[in-house]
Amino acid sequence: MTNASVTRSFIDLRAWAAGATVTAGEGDPFLAARAALPLADGPISAGLIALPQGAGMVAAMPADEFIIVESGSVRIAGGDVDMALAEGDSLVLRGGASFAWTADADSRLLYMRRSGGPAGDATIIPVDADAPLAPSGAPLAELLVGPTPQCRNNTDWKSEDGEFMAGTWDSTPYHRRAMRYGHFELMYLLDGSVTFVDEVGAEGTFAKGDIFLVEQGASCSWDSRVHVKKIYCIYRPA
Repeated sequence: MTNASVTRSFIDLRAWAAGATVTAGEGDPFLAARAALPLADGPISAGLIALPQGAGMVAAMPADEFIIVESGSVRIAGGDVDMALAEGDSLVLRGGASFAWTADADSRLLYMRRSGGPAGDATIIPVDADAPLAPSGAPLAELLVGPTPQCRNNTDWKSEDGEFMAGTWDSTPYHRRAMRYGHFELMYLLDGSVTFVDEVGAEGTFAKGDIFLVEQGASCSWDSRVHVKKIYCIYRPA
């Protein structure tokens, strides 16, 4: 695990997953064939699920979890949902959700789980990247370098306490000075690109198709010079 002296930053999840070692434990591979990111102790865990070709069944999810397909494809069937997910598709599996999965070839998913929150209602909620977006708040004016962007959002799901959520967001270009993230945010870019610089000067540029995580406690700037659209999963404690 990380400790208080380690700089929190942004993490390229595709790059991390390429080198991650998955050791399959007992039980269904969806829950057992995983590698975890070395995040600080707390309610958020994230990492890689390595599904083998085949099928399985999860009797009940232990907590609310966002998943996104990093490579391959998987079908999830449970409750009112029977959905084939290709690369970049995502959904939320609520705590208690029961579902069957099938994969025609080895497939890799990335996940972000929130433990210890309100009891899940066992539902499965797809994230609709094509849902209509409504105007939403812009970054703080004192952090902006240049014009205020026009931002829009659609929240597909939010926990009962409002702390864990997933949806789609877009924005016109903007440059924001570094701010300290009081939240975790996993992002998948549907369009555009953005450059982050953290507090020690590490720089990373992410473009369409990239998947990355900004850690709670990170201090990062944001510079997007083109229209950006993303799927997001956020844990923001009250």
